[in-house]
Amino acid sequence: MSMHLAQLNVAHMRAPKDSPELASFMAGLEPLNQLAEASPGFVWRLKGGEGPEDTVEHLYGDHLLINFSVWESRDTLWNYIYRTVHLEFLQRRREWFLHMAEAYSVMWWVPAGYEPTLDEGMERLALLRAEGPTPSAFTFKNFYDPEDSSEAASLPAAAEARK
Repeated sequence: MSMHLAQLNVAHMRAPKDSPELASFMAGLEPLNQLAEASPGFVWRLKGGEGPEDTVEHLYGDHLLINFSVWESRDTLWNYIYRTVHLEFLQRRREWFLHMAEAYSVMWWVPAGYEPTLDEGMERLALLRAEGPTPSAFTFKNFYDPEDSSEAASLPAAAEARK
């Protein structure tokens, strides 16, 4: 079975989205999203919900910025993050976001064609924070290939229940 790489990262903003402190970040957000969607290996990304009850702000508060996407491989995600203008924004993250002492980024494998939910992503982040890197929740530094885990191990209980 073909597998894709899901990734989720969170950041606590230093100020409200419409503040002068975040203006340069907010101005670059849509161009970065467009660049991601046009990048080789991009599969999917979380966008705003259908209504107010579906938005990230409603679910997790307006102080938390969430980026959630799926890529064909580790290399395609790596290339977008570190070999495009995205790197310039990554290098400036301390201007816009608070330092986080705990893990703020997680990756895991999903079957090609499967669209993970935000709840699943947050579960994976919690798993990484609780247990450290495993085949079910890992980072670039502590990376696991798809063959390191079975499909069942890569899907959290919530996803199994939806099958």
